[in-house]
Amino acid sequence: MAKTILLAVDIGNEETSRAPLAAALDLLHDGGVLHVITVMPDFGLPQVSGFFPEGYEKKAHAKILESLKDWIRRHAPEGIETHAHVGHGTIYDQVLKAADKYDVDVIVIGSHRPALKDYLLGPNAARVVRHARQSVYVARS
Repeated sequence: MAKTILLAVDIGNEETSRAPLAAALDLLHDGGVLHVITVMPDFGLPQVSGFFPEGYEKKAHAKILESLKDWIRRHAPEGIETHAHVGHGTIYDQVLKAADKYDVDVIVIGSHRPALKDYLLGPNAARVVRHARQSVYVARS
C-alpha cells in the first residue's frame, strides 16, 4: 500500500481510466493522498502557436483543470484526499516531473492493448516505467 499516488488519466477517454483508477484506489493506504494528472498537449513549433488567439493556452489549461476536477468528483470516492494537476507537454515527461514534484510513492498509469510495434506497453507507459524513480503500476485498459 502507498501513502501518496500519482494517477495519470486521459479525461477525454473514460474507458481507459477505469482500470488505472481501480488500481490506484486498491493501492492507496487509508489516509493517503491521490494526485490525479492529465496532460494538455503542447503546440510544438512556435510558428503553430501564432495561429491561436492570445491567451488560448491559459484558457485551455483552465478548462482542462475544471474538467479534471469534475472527473475526480464523479469517480473518486468521498473521503479520499485528491489533488488535480494539469501538465503541459508530452505525457511521459509531465507524469515523471509531477511524480518527483509531489514526492509520490507510486505512479499508476494505464496502457492500451498494444499493437505489434509497441508490444507489451504503450509508448507513454513504457517511457514512464523506464525512467521513473518511483514504483510504477501499469493497469491494462
